[in-house]
Amino acid sequence: MAELRLNLGCGAKHLPGYINVDRFGKPDVCFDLETFPYPWKDSSVAEIELHHVLEHLGQQTDVYLKIIQELYRICQPGAKVHITVPHHRSDRFFHDPTHVRPITPVGLSMFSKRLNREWQESGKAFTLLALYLDVDFELTHCSYTPSEVWVERYPNEVSDEKLLLRESEVYSNLIRDVDMVLTAIK
Repeated sequence: MAELRLNLGCGAKHLPGYINVDRFGKPDVCFDLETFPYPWKDSSVAEIELHHVLEHLGQQTDVYLKIIQELYRICQPGAKVHITVPHHRSDRFFHDPTHVRPITPVGLSMFSKRLNREWQESGKAFTLLALYLDVDFELTHCSYTPSEVWVERYPNEVSDEKLLLRESEVYSNLIRDVDMVLTAIK
């Protein structure tokens, strides 16, 4: 039996081998991702694509957190959730009025029970969302797509991610997109 793979918020970009889901256009499944529960069984999905989608969802915090809970519920153990979003310090994020929430690696790390326990033990002031929501995702990949501004500013250090991250703490518009993978721990 083939593993179930979902391309959530697919828009016009249909991926072969995936069930393409959106509330608009002509997806395989027409569904509003802010409607609960999702129409897939517990622990049934092996892989999820959210390509420039998550920043459009969950303007109200309780809706966003329910989305995370639903993603976790439908993920099988070890399932991968691929997330691509505009960087939160990019004008691309701010220009689109349908972007309702910045999505960051630190924010997604708050859905890790392992990290929640470490933060709790060390007294760090992070919200223990994984423990509160009973979800457990590990951020297993994070990479950055430099912007044209970065390439112009540092043509000889284009691939220096450490410098890119350090400079992006001071300057906006150096990072175009952030690619992340969450792995479901069950």
